[in-house]
Amino acid sequence: MSVFEFTAMTPANKEESLEQYKGKVLIIANTASKCGLTPQYGDLEKIYKEYKEQGLVILGFPCNQFGAQEPGTSEEAEDFCQVNYGVTFPIFAKVEVNGEGTHSLFQYLKEQQSGEGEDSAIQWNFTKFLVNREGEVVGRFEPKTSPEVMVADIKKLLS
Repeated sequence: MSVFEFTAMTPANKEESLEQYKGKVLIIANTASKCGLTPQYGDLEKIYKEYKEQGLVILGFPCNQFGAQEPGTSEEAEDFCQVNYGVTFPIFAKVEVNGEGTHSLFQYLKEQQSGEGEDSAIQWNFTKFLVNREGEVVGRFEPKTSPEVMVADIKKLLS
């Protein structure tokens, strides 16, 4: 299995295969617009702009499971990212990352890279998974970890 075998919905309610990102290095993150960590959108966009020509893609998945910090629609979340942080990387429809309604992609990500504590549950917004060009999950960065910390690992995967 790899992340390329999954699909996700766009904010416009269109199903997209992640296979389109085959051969790319990915950062997959659950995000939120009304979180103290929301400025990470800007950090992620900066990294995306710097490395996208070398094959990096960032995929954002808004999630309302933590403190109801993504209360609007998927379209509102996408607009917020673009207007407030100039985000140009793909933002998908809202998902659940824990519990019975967990999106299958996030279930897979958590199985591949467990988090802190006894289980693999995502603790908060902006948990970031790093995926190599073969679709293997090679890293997990917890919410408070700055995206900048990932740059050395990203460079290795891109080279």
